[in-house]
Amino acid sequence: MQPVAPTNKYSIKYFPDTVRSWTKEGNYLYFHTTETILEVRVISDKVVRFRYAADGDFQRDFSYAVPAELKESLVFFDIQENEETFEIVTALIRVLIDKDNLRITITDSEGRIINQDEQGFHWQYYLSKGGKIVYCSKQIQEDENFFGLGDKAAALNLLGKRFENYGADTYGYQRDTDPLYKNIPFYYGLHHGIGYGIFFDNTFRTLFDFGNERPEACSFWARGGEMNYYFIYGPQLLDVAREYTRITGTPDLPPMWALGYQQSRWSYFPDKRVVEIAHEFRNRHIPCDVIHLDIDYMEGFRCFTFSEENFPDPAGLVKTLADMGFKVVVIIDPGIKVDPEYEIYQEGLAKNYFCRRADGALMEGDVWPGQCVFPDFTNPEVRAWWRSLFKRLVDVGIRGVWNDMNEPAVFEIGTFPEDVRHDYDGDPCSHRKAHNIYGHLMSRATAEGLKKYLMPHRPFVITRSCYAGAQQWTSVWTGDNSATWDHLSLASLQCQRMAVSGISFIGSDIGGFIGEPDGELYIRWLQLATFHPFMRTHSASNETNFNQDPWSFGSKVEFIARKFIRLRYHLLPYLYTTFWQYATEGTPMLRPMAFVAQEDAETYHRDHEFMLGDHLLISHVSEPGMQEKQVYLPEGNWYYYWNDKTYAGGTSFPISTPLDEIPLFVKAGAVIPQYPRMEFVGAEPVSEMILHVYYEASTVHSILYEDAGDNYGYRNGQFNVIRYKVTGGERSLRLKKKFIGKYESGCYRNRIIFHGLPFEAKEYVIEGKTYKLSKRNFALGTVKIAVDRSFEEIIIR
Repeated sequence: MQPVAPTNKYSIKYFPDTVRSWTKEGNYLYFHTTETILEVRVISDKVVRFRYAADGDFQRDFSYAVPAELKESLVFFDIQENEETFEIVTALIRVLIDKDNLRITITDSEGRIINQDEQGFHWQYYLSKGGKIVYCSKQIQEDENFFGLGDKAAALNLLGKRFENYGADTYGYQRDTDPLYKNIPFYYGLHHGIGYGIFFDNTFRTLFDFGNERPEACSFWARGGEMNYYFIYGPQLLDVAREYTRITGTPDLPPMWALGYQQSRWSYFPDKRVVEIAHEFRNRHIPCDVIHLDIDYMEGFRCFTFSEENFPDPAGLVKTLADMGFKVVVIIDPGIKVDPEYEIYQEGLAKNYFCRRADGALMEGDVWPGQCVFPDFTNPEVRAWWRSLFKRLVDVGIRGVWNDMNEPAVFEIGTFPEDVRHDYDGDPCSHRKAHNIYGHLMSRATAEGLKKYLMPHRPFVITRSCYAGAQQWTSVWTGDNSATWDHLSLASLQCQRMAVSGISFIGSDIGGFIGEPDGELYIRWLQLATFHPFMRTHSASNETNFNQDPWSFGSKVEFIARKFIRLRYHLLPYLYTTFWQYATEGTPMLRPMAFVAQEDAETYHRDHEFMLGDHLLISHVSEPGMQEKQVYLPEGNWYYYWNDKTYAGGTSFPISTPLDEIPLFVKAGAVIPQYPRMEFVGAEPVSEMILHVYYEASTVHSILYEDAGDNYGYRNGQFNVIRYKVTGGERSLRLKKKFIGKYESGCYRNRIIFHGLPFEAKEYVIEGKTYKLSKRNFALGTVKIAVDRSFEEIIIR
C-alpha cells in the first residue's frame, strides 16, 4: 500500500502498490499486492467486473441488483503477462492492468482507448463512521460526454456535474435538486463514437463527479462498502443499455391495462365520489383504465385497512368499478401506525419485524398515521410477512399497489437516523448501508405478494424509491413535482434518463402534483405523457377544491385531452411491442437523441427530442404560448404525424405548435400498428388491427408483438411475433410479413394505410391476385385497403 501525505493515517488516501502474485480460477482472476486484492470477473466479451479488497479481505459477494444466477457468456477469453502489464483479452476488448499500481486501461480490439484509470482505485479510513471510503477515478477522454445515473433533475448530459445517491423525500424539488428519490449508480461514457457503461454496485451513499472538481477526471466513490463495479462495452449506447439490463434483470410484461390512462388525486373520497369520477370518464367518452386511491381510503391511514365511514363496502366499490372497466390501485406506505388495537402492528411487534435503533429501541417516527414503526424489508422473513398482507387487498379486488414514502420518509427528521439496524439478508448492518435499498425491497416484497395472490393475473406496482434492478418488478414515477413549465421539461428529462438507466416503466404526475396548472400547461403535459410508458394524472388537490381531471379546464381543453388519450389507446399495440422489446432485449423504451444517433455530436446536448421505441420521435412543447419550435431530426427521412409532410434529418426545422398538436414524427419505412377506438383495454374484442405503413425508398423492418395482455400464457408460447419488411421503389411499395406464434388473438383483418407514396397507385397485388384501386382508396399520397390478416405480401403499384 502506498500512502499519500499527510501523516495522519485517517486522512491518508491509500493506493495499491506492485502486484506480488496472481491466480486464475475459471473466469475469475486475482491480482495480489502487499495488502490489496483485485478480483476481475470476465462475464462476457464486453462485460467485466472489477472488485477490490482494500486490506486483503473481500466482503460477502452479494447484490440486491444483480440476480445470483447471472451467467457468463464468453466467446473467447485469454490472459497474457507482459513486462509492465497483465493483458486480459476477449473477442471484443482488452483489459490492461498495470503491475505497478493496478491501474486499468480498457481498449477495443483495435487498441483504441475506451476507458482508463486516472488515479484508479484508492481508499481512506472513515474515522467518523467506521469502515472505508472507497474511490475510483477515470480519465475523461477528449470530447467525452456522460449520460444516465437515473433520477436526476438536470440536463441529460452529465459533463461538468456532480451528483449523489442517497434517496430523499424531495417534495417540490427544483432543477438541480440532488439527491432525489431513486438510487441508480450507473452511467454511460461516450467519446470518439465509442460508448461504454459503468455500474457501481454499492448501496452506501455514492457520489459521482463528471469533471466538476477536476475537468480531466471522472470519479465515483462510496462512504462504505467495496469498490465493486461493472464495465460494459458497447460500442453503441443502446448495446450498453441492453447489457446493463441483462445484468440487473429484465421485467415481466405488465398487464396491458397498466399502459392505459390512469387517474388519481390526493384524494378521491368517499366511495360515491370515486364512482362519480368513473361515470364522468365513461359519459364523456374519455378512455381510462385505472383509478387510484390515495391515503384517505384507509382507516386513520392504517395500511391494509379501509375507512368504515368513506369506504364501508370496498369489495362492492371495486366490483362496481370493474363492471365499468376500471381497475383500482391503492397506495401503501411503509409506516405502520403504533396502535395496540391494530392487528398488523401487533403481529409485527410480536415477531420483531420492525426496525430498531442501535440500543435496541424501535425506530419510531411520525408519518401520515402519526407515530409509526417500520418493517425491516432487508429481512427475508419480514418480506415474506409483507407479501402475505396483500391477500386482504386482492380479496377485495385490488389489482395494483402504489408504494410511496419509502426512501424512507419520516416527518421532521427526513429519514431514518444512521444508527438504525437492518438484517441485510443475514449480514447485519446500519442504515448507512441499507438506506438506498429500503424502498427497493419494499416494492419487491409488494410485487411478490401481488403476483402470488393475483395469479393468473399480472401484478402492477409503482414505487417512488428504488435501487438499480427495480425494473424486474415495478414501475416508477418522478415524485412530488410542481405545476410549472420547468417541471414539465424536467419530466421529459427524468423519464428519458430513467429509461436509459434500466427502468423504462416511468412517468410523471401529469399537470404537476403541487399547485394548479392552467389548461395550456395541463394539455402540454398530457401530450408529453401520451408517449411515456406510465401515464397518470395525479395532484395534491385536496389542499384546495380544485380537481385536476381532464374536463376540469373547460370544453376546449377537454376536447384536446380526449384526442390525446384516445391517441394513447390507438398506439397501445406499438407501446406494448416496445415494452416486449425492453423485456426481452433490454432496450430502453424512451431513447434520448444521443442513443439514437451517437455519431452525431449535435445530439449530445439535445434534451427535448426523444424516441419512443424504434419509430416514433417526439419533441414536447415546453413554454407557454409557444406557436413554433425548432426540432432536430437525426439522419434519415421522417414523416410529420399530423399531416404526412416529409423531412430529411440531420438538421433542425421550425415546426408549428398549435395547442392540439405536439411535434410527433414517424421514421420513414415504419409500420405503426394501431387499435381501433376503445374506452378501456378489453372493452370489446379487437377484430381489426390498423397498420400505418410509411413509404421509404429502401428496406426498413418493423415488429408487432401480441399476447392476451394479461396472465402468463406468453411464457408457454401463447404469443405472436409479426415481422414486417417495407421496401420502396420508384413505382411500387412492397410490404412483406412473417408471422410466428400460436396465440389466437381474435383479430382477423388488417386495415392498412400506406403513407407518402411518391407515385399515383393504380392497383395492389396480394397473394398473386391484382386488385384495382378506386379514388376512394387513394388520396393525398395515401392508399387505404382492408385485407385478411393472413396476408404474406402486398405490393402497391
